[in-house]
Amino acid sequence: MPDIYVNPEAIPAAVVEEIKHSLERRAATPQQSAALTSYLSDVDFPEGARVLDIGCGTGPQARRLAGWPGVREVVGVDQLEPFLERARELAAEIPNLSFQQADARELPFADGSFDVVVLHTLLTHVPGPDGVLSEVHRVLRPGGCVAIYDGDFSTMSVATSDADPLQACINAFVKGNVHDKWLVRRLPQILIEAGFAPQAARSHGHLETTTPALTKGWTERGALYMYQWGRIDVAMRDALVVECHRRIEIGAFYGFMNYVSLIATRA
Repeated sequence: MPDIYVNPEAIPAAVVEEIKHSLERRAATPQQSAALTSYLSDVDFPEGARVLDIGCGTGPQARRLAGWPGVREVVGVDQLEPFLERARELAAEIPNLSFQQADARELPFADGSFDVVVLHTLLTHVPGPDGVLSEVHRVLRPGGCVAIYDGDFSTMSVATSDADPLQACINAFVKGNVHDKWLVRRLPQILIEAGFAPQAARSHGHLETTTPALTKGWTERGALYMYQWGRIDVAMRDALVVECHRRIEIGAFYGFMNYVSLIATRA
């Protein structure tokens, strides 16, 4: 099954609502908040920087950027207008932040119009990420910076042993939500080929045990996908969810994925 983000207009309204909430929940976790601070600290923001957040979703990263030292203006873009409607509501009191609908592969901005571009958990969902990076290169000023943060989905796991049945849920989640789970491992080369000079790279492990905010949802969503795809029946779907909850209740749950940040400058 393809990544649901490949055709955003086909995502059911109920799922869009669920994603809107999940984007804010993810950004609010201590792990993701710390990762954002960490990789933004690697960016050389010039005084009065104009920043573009591509694939901004409901805007949690854009809101942080709007208050970052040196930043004058932030523009967030996303394909899904329901995300942008929520983003505007949450940022109503932030005067230097605006949002507009746009496709990352065809940005409505002039050449060299931004000092920094942020791609936060976007590229693994995009067929042909080189097309996005070409647009990023175009809208960045010479010497401008791109900051990329994304998941190494090949590392996503809730398994605690070989052939753990819950790992099948994770594998289904990746299949249904990610276009290219190996992308971040090829990004250094892709960036060079797109005309960027890599500057910094970091690993940001997201580990959850007693109070899983993300990995519990990944597991439940994966069980639902397998049921929807006809791979398991409703009894098995429910049993997998019950097992996930049981592990959480007794302190036996373990969920992990590694995220990667890469900072590069435009030649």
